[in-house]
Amino acid sequence: MKLFKPKFWDKNKISFISILVIPVTLLIIIVNLFKRKFTKVHTFSIPIICVGNIYLGGTGKTPLSIEIFSILKELNMNPVFIRKKYDSFQDEVDLQEKVGIVYQHKKRFEAIKSAIKNQANIAILDDGFQDFSIKKKFSIVCFKEEMWIGNGLLIPSGPLRESLSGLKRADCVIINGKKNINIENQILNQNDRIKIFYSTHILQFVERFKNKKVIAFAGIGNPENFFDGLEINNINVFEKIKFPDHYSYSNKELDSLINKAKKNNLLLLTTEKDYFRIKKNYRKYISYLKISVKIESRDSFIKEIKKII
Repeated sequence: MKLFKPKFWDKNKISFISILVIPVTLLIIIVNLFKRKFTKVHTFSIPIICVGNIYLGGTGKTPLSIEIFSILKELNMNPVFIRKKYDSFQDEVDLQEKVGIVYQHKKRFEAIKSAIKNQANIAILDDGFQDFSIKKKFSIVCFKEEMWIGNGLLIPSGPLRESLSGLKRADCVIINGKKNINIENQILNQNDRIKIFYSTHILQFVERFKNKKVIAFAGIGNPENFFDGLEINNINVFEKIKFPDHYSYSNKELDSLINKAKKNNLLLLTTEKDYFRIKKNYRKYISYLKISVKIESRDSFIKEIKKII
């Protein structure tokens, strides 16, 4: 069973619970420092583009990695996706396999070795910014403007995998959302050489659901992103139902959703990620929306990619 992210992670004020678990946070920091110090770094004959985050989950790494794959194909490269193997993240693998080849291994550097043997000439490392066993050529850190860094504390006191000082290792930041000078200044205070871009998530084929009432449900890092997109596109949402990230839907839960939709003459609508986590015999009762990424100043972003290939 997966759990929702604690609400206190995204509050501006530091809560009592955050303070209570600080000893655990400190222990994790110490363990990570030792891991980094004693980790062997592997270098490779092809460029590694890392798409990672500091805020845990819901920052749009996977759709961005797919957009970067498209850009690399436009540049006549032979890209592949590299991932650490997690059974619970198969939904993200399914999305990436629709556009390209995914190499997975418990040790990411082994997946890269396999890709090179099969003539890949550039690799997109989806996640792995905190994997110090891999020498990256270009590191991108994703943020969601609305969430930014939450309460600013590290796991489990807050939502951060490491402090903002980690941006010293990054080449580029992509912020999903509106332009925010305050956030930009905080980023540049850590690394004044970093390139900052903005992105927008676009829901595709929304016209099919105009003038129809839907029950919207999602089990992703930040379901509000999906729900807000529906409202922006004037889709009539009867009810919003949240599930934890990478949620595995039970037959009982799906039966309940389907019965509720039938009873109220509604459509069931979810994300593409969620759809491919649902058992095939239930999919005919459920619709989904694809999400694509629009990078502002895309040409300038492509120029940064060209520098490393």
